[in-house]
Amino acid sequence: MEENIPTVFPASSFNPRADADALHKAMKGLGTDEKVLISILCHRTRDQRVSINHAYKAGYGKDLESALKSELGGCFENLMVALCLPLAEFMAREVHHAISGIGTNEGTLIEILCSGTNQDIREMNAAYQQLYGHPMENDIKGDTSGEFELLLVSLVQGQRDENQTVDVYEARADAHLLFQAGAAKVGTDESVFHSILASRSWPHLRMVMDEYQEMHGHTLEHAVMSEFSFNAERGLLTILQCAKNRHEYFSHRLHHAIDGLGTNDRNLIRIIVSRCDVDLNNIKQEYERKFSRSLQADVSGDSSGDYQRALLALLG
Repeated sequence: MEENIPTVFPASSFNPRADADALHKAMKGLGTDEKVLISILCHRTRDQRVSINHAYKAGYGKDLESALKSELGGCFENLMVALCLPLAEFMAREVHHAISGIGTNEGTLIEILCSGTNQDIREMNAAYQQLYGHPMENDIKGDTSGEFELLLVSLVQGQRDENQTVDVYEARADAHLLFQAGAAKVGTDESVFHSILASRSWPHLRMVMDEYQEMHGHTLEHAVMSEFSFNAERGLLTILQCAKNRHEYFSHRLHHAIDGLGTNDRNLIRIIVSRCDVDLNNIKQEYERKFSRSLQADVSGDSSGDYQRALLALLG
């Protein structure tokens, strides 16, 4: 697998107190100096932004989030607030937003839970409990049903195998089990698909996909599409996409957020903020490869003003 390359790198002579003071000054009095906000929050890593947050609260007795909210508005405000929150808290809020109110945003739940690492998911669980006073799992159960619910509940445990070495015989055995549970019989043994796709390591799943195709002449994705429907199908396919090429998966999500009428700013902000410290550079390359356009050009064409400048700064 290629190495993950972020688009945001640590600021060299980093001083959280100085940054907090500069942010405070930029928001003091009449009007706000948005350039200063962008120059600081879009050019510090996740850990550095958390330190700035602490320094701000220590220096001024209030959260950076509430200061930003009282000065800014619209998508620019949402982006700046997302940057100043610890990532686990931001993602927990995104899950909560996807399941609260009328209807459920299944796409968001799938993106966050099907692509997350164990550590991401465990930290998110802890943040969710702290924010809302009960486990994330309870809300997911209350808002989803059937196969989709079972899959998400499995994923929320954050128990995916993290062993990076793959045993070809084990991969073959899993490929065989999946065939027996699906294509080889009438009806589907869904639990076999869940238990393998939700708990095996990413490299192991890549090998299972190769073995499956070799043994049965069609892809495991094809099997999932013929055995499942709706959200359970989308969730399982997302796991397979992330196993195969996570960067490509996120490039599609971004394209989907930008493409067509209107922009899904919530998805755009979430993906850029959650990936800029991890692998946004890889996602950018994948985007260009898939769509023959640069992600910067598409984001630029779909946003404006300070919001646009901030997004472009994060895209590097």
